[in-house]
Amino acid sequence: MSSAPASANLLKRQLKEMQNNKDIPGISCGLHKDNIYDWEVMLMVSDDVKYYGGGFFKARLIFPKEYPLMPPEMKFESPIWHPNIYPEGKVCISILHPPEEDKYGYESAAERWLPVHTPETILVSVLSMLSSPNDESPANLDAAKMWRENLPEFKKKVRKCVRDSLEDAY
Repeated sequence: MSSAPASANLLKRQLKEMQNNKDIPGISCGLHKDNIYDWEVMLMVSDDVKYYGGGFFKARLIFPKEYPLMPPEMKFESPIWHPNIYPEGKVCISILHPPEEDKYGYESAAERWLPVHTPETILVSVLSMLSSPNDESPANLDAAKMWRENLPEFKKKVRKCVRDSLEDAY
């Protein structure tokens, strides 16, 4: 009998599935320091994605031992300017919030983490979030304000992030 927690076995299977799945272009995953609970992720954003197209963004998914009952944390290591990404890189989207009622009443429990989510659904949601920011509940207030009030300047700042991500990727 294996002494590894069930979450480790599930993550091993999900990592292997993601590495073998050619249906999701632009996502590459591997382990950070051989730790099944710490994934390195590369998002190669397709050119047709608004604003961030062409970028190569490095991120990490850190899974709790309670996974899949509790969500992982996702953090961009590449600098990225986005209303739903904190300045230090942590991603703020509903499906990564713990499965409980929102104390602020903004999200329903159904919008938050559910054990049916997988690393794949998280990363697909993050790719979608890049082109469709939610500026009503921002993690980066300055980016949200710029998104609403000065879209040309927002686009210029994002283009710099994309250029910088390309330099960091090589």
